[in-house]
Amino acid sequence: MKNINILVVDDDVVTLELVTLVLADYTEGQVHTFTKSTDAIRAIEEAGAFEYQLVISDLMMPEKDGLDVLAALNGAVLDAKFLMLTGNATREKVLEARKLGADAFIAKPFATQDLLDKLDDIVD
Repeated sequence: MKNINILVVDDDVVTLELVTLVLADYTEGQVHTFTKSTDAIRAIEEAGAFEYQLVISDLMMPEKDGLDVLAALNGAVLDAKFLMLTGNATREKVLEARKLGADAFIAKPFATQDLLDKLDDIVD
């Protein structure tokens, strides 16, 4: 079991709950969840003493998308890994996310083991 703090943002409540359940067995650290990308971006910008080692974000969300979340992470002084969740990413969005530093992608819907394997690939 890892001991990392994780931020998760997805406007789909079912996906958010599934990821949260998986993470409960994956980390002893704290898991902060958000359904609104603007709230997640604010949490990243105001992280201060609470540092995230991993950010998991949906790509397509209202208001701000996963690329905006990734850009906020890049603007913060956090050294966190970034996993993008996507159900229908275009090639352009994937390339832009890679350019911004996304560490990995996982397509929705995904199996629990696929998520765990992806996390193990990117988390130290």
